[in-house]
Amino acid sequence: MSDRIIFRNRVQINGIVQGVGFRPFIYRIAKQCNLAGFINNDSDGVLIEVQGSKESLNEFLTLIKTEAPPLSKITNIEKNEIATNSDKIFQIVETKNKVTATTLISPDVSVCEDCLNELTDPNDRRFKYPFINCTNCGPRYTIVKSIPYDRPFTSMAVFPMCPACEKEYRNPEDRRFHAQPNACPDCGPQLSLFDGNNQKITSNDPISETVQLLQKGKIVAIRGLGGFHLVVDAFNEKAVQELRIRKGRQGKPFALMAPSIASIKKYCLVSVDEEKFLNHHTRPIVLLKAKKSIDISDSIAPGNNYLGFMLPYTPLHFLLMEQFNALVMTSANFTDEPIAIKNDEAVERLTNIADYFLLHDRDILQRCDDSIIRVVDDKARLIRRSRGFVPEPVFIKNETQKNILAVGAELKNTFALSRKDSVFFSQHIGDLDNPSAYNFFEHSIDHLQNILQIKPQVIACDMHPEYLSTKWAKKQDLPILEIQHHHAHLASVMAENKISSPTIGLILDGTGFGTDGTIWGGEVLIGDFNGFERFAWLEPVAMPGGSMAIKQPWRMALSYLFKTFGEGFSKLELPFLKQIPDDQIILIEKMVNQNLNSPLTSSCGRLFDAISAMLGICSEVTFEAEAAIKMEMILDETVDDHYDFAVNDLGVLSVQSLIKQVVDDVHNKIPVSIISAKFHNSLAFFFAEVAENARQNFKINHVALSGGVFQNACFFNRLVKLLRQKKFEIITHSKVPTNDGGLALGQIAIANSMLKSL
Repeated sequence: MSDRIIFRNRVQINGIVQGVGFRPFIYRIAKQCNLAGFINNDSDGVLIEVQGSKESLNEFLTLIKTEAPPLSKITNIEKNEIATNSDKIFQIVETKNKVTATTLISPDVSVCEDCLNELTDPNDRRFKYPFINCTNCGPRYTIVKSIPYDRPFTSMAVFPMCPACEKEYRNPEDRRFHAQPNACPDCGPQLSLFDGNNQKITSNDPISETVQLLQKGKIVAIRGLGGFHLVVDAFNEKAVQELRIRKGRQGKPFALMAPSIASIKKYCLVSVDEEKFLNHHTRPIVLLKAKKSIDISDSIAPGNNYLGFMLPYTPLHFLLMEQFNALVMTSANFTDEPIAIKNDEAVERLTNIADYFLLHDRDILQRCDDSIIRVVDDKARLIRRSRGFVPEPVFIKNETQKNILAVGAELKNTFALSRKDSVFFSQHIGDLDNPSAYNFFEHSIDHLQNILQIKPQVIACDMHPEYLSTKWAKKQDLPILEIQHHHAHLASVMAENKISSPTIGLILDGTGFGTDGTIWGGEVLIGDFNGFERFAWLEPVAMPGGSMAIKQPWRMALSYLFKTFGEGFSKLELPFLKQIPDDQIILIEKMVNQNLNSPLTSSCGRLFDAISAMLGICSEVTFEAEAAIKMEMILDETVDDHYDFAVNDLGVLSVQSLIKQVVDDVHNKIPVSIISAKFHNSLAFFFAEVAENARQNFKINHVALSGGVFQNACFFNRLVKLLRQKKFEIITHSKVPTNDGGLALGQIAIANSMLKSL
C-alpha cells in the first residue's frame, strides 16, 4: 500500500450536466488522475466522490473547470472533504432519485460531426439511419417526460436497445455511453410514408420517396425534432404559392433550409457573425439580406429583402438536403395554431394542406418551434427563443425570494419560472387567443414545473384585465402580482444585462395596458425593479375600431391625419385616401369625434402603421407588424435627412409636425423610399433627444431599449448610433427577445422586488 496520504472529496455539480457526456468525461479524468470513487446522476445534477492524493484531487477539480464537455454548463460546484473508504477503482453508478431537483435539462442539440461521418459511411452500421445521435448531440428537451434525464423517463423508453447499442451505452469509453436516445436501425425509431388519405406507401427508402415527391412539387408534412414542418421545393413557385393558399398564410415569410453555408451564400449575404450563428449547435433560423436576382421563389418572402435560412439540425434533414439547394421548412399548422407534434394529430389537422406525410415513431413530448435570430449591431438578437435554447436558464443578478411563475403577455407568449438566480423560459407558445395555443400554454406550465421540480409560490402577470394569461393567473390559488407591461419591458432588458440602478427606458411597441387605462407603446420611462415614472410619451391618438385599427393600418392613418389637420383632412391629395370609400372615411371621422370604440393609444407601432398606410405601402396587414416591416424594407439606406421636430419637457411628444412634413413630401411626389428613410431617421433623432432631456433631468446615463419596434434593424441602428454619439451607456436585448417573448423576465424581476418590500 502506498505511503501517500489519501483524501476523499464529495463533489456536487449543478448545471447542464446530464445528457451531455459529463459522466464519461468525469470517468476519464478520474482515471487520468488515478482517483477512485464514483459518479452518478441525481436530481440536483451529478454527485461525485473521489479519493486520492491532494495533488490528484486538485488536478481533477481543475480539469472539470477547464475541460468540461462543450454542451455542458456548470452553474455551481460544491466540494466537501469526507471520510475515506476502501474504493480501489472509479466507476459510474446508476441514478439515485431525490425529492429536490435543481438539475438542468439540456436543450435539443444539432447532430454532431462524428455522427454525420457515421451517417454517410457505407461501412457503418448506422449508415443513413435518420435517428443517429450520441452524448454530444440529438434530442433532449423535446423527448423528456421527467427527470432525471435517463432513458426510462424519455420517449425512448419504448425502444429496448439491441445488444450492440447496449454495449455502447454501458461502455464509459464510448461516445454513446449513457446517450439516452441511443439507437440503430435494428432497435430504434423508424420512418414511414403516408399519402393524404392516410394510406401507408410501401417503401424500403421513405426518404428517397420523399425527395422524389418534393421534386414533383408536392407538399410533404415531415415529423422532425420539435414538431412537424410543411416542406416544399423552394424553387418551385407553383408549389410555394399552393402552400400559402392551403396554409392560409398570405404574406408572412417562410423559413428555408439549405444543406450548407456555401448554398446559403448563393442567395444571401452572410457575415462572419451570421455564419457563426448558422453553424451554432442551436441551429436557429437566421434572417439574412437576400441577394438580388436569385432564382428562389418570389413567394417565399414577398416584399421582404431578407430570407430566413437555417442549416440541417437532424440526421433526417441532412439526408433530405443531399438532393436540394433549399427547401421551404415552415411550421406545420394553420396560421396562429401551435405546431403539430403527433402523427395522428398531424394527419387530422394537416390533411387539407399536405399531400404526403413522412412520419416516425419517436414521440415528441414537447412541441418546440425553430428559434429565430437576426444579427444587428454585431449581436445576435433573438426574435423567437425556442428550440435549441429551451430550457436553458437566463441568469439574473438578484436571486428571487420565492419561486415565481411569470405568465407573460397575450401575443408571442412565453412564460417563465424562477428559482434563485435562474429564470427558465418556456418555448414559444404563440398568441393565446387561439384555443389550441391556450391549451398548449396550460400544458407547458405543468410540464416545465414537473421537469424542473419548481413549485411556484407567487404568479406575476400583466395588468391588462383582458389578457388570457392574466385571467388564467387569477384563477390559480396563488398570490398574484400585476405588472405594468412597459415597466416589465424595461425590467427585462435590465435583468438580462444585470443592471439594477435607475435607468432611462425607451420602450417602443405596439400595445400595452397603461396605468391610466389607455393603450401605451411609445414610452420614455425612468425606472428600476422597484417602480417607474412616465417621463414622456407619444401624443395619444384614437384607434378607430380598436383592434381593427391594428389589422387595417389605414384607420390609424386617418386618425393621425384627423389629429393633425382636423375635419378637412379627407380633402388632402393623398393617393391612399382615394382607395378608401367615402362612407368609411365619414364613419372613421364620426368614431374619432364621438369617441365611439376608439381607445386612445400612444403606441409607436401604430405610428409606423399610419405612415406605412399614408405612403401607400401597406393599408391592411396579414400578419403582425407587416406594415412596419414593409416600410423598413423599401427605405433608401443612403438617405441621412430627417424631418424637423421640436422636443419639449411637457411629457407629451407631438408628432403632428412630422405628419405634416410627410404629407408635404407625398404631395411633392418624393419617392416613398426616401420618405420612409426620413421617417426612420426622424424618429431616431426624436427619441435620442428625449433621452438627452431625461439624462439632464435625472442624471442617469444608462438607456435601455426594449419593445417590438426595436426588431426594426434600421431604426435600431440609427438610434443606437445617435445614443453612442451622446456617450450614453446603452443596454439592449440579446438573450431574450425584445418583443413580448422576453416580457416574463421583467415580470419576474419586478415581482421579486415587490416581494422584498412586503
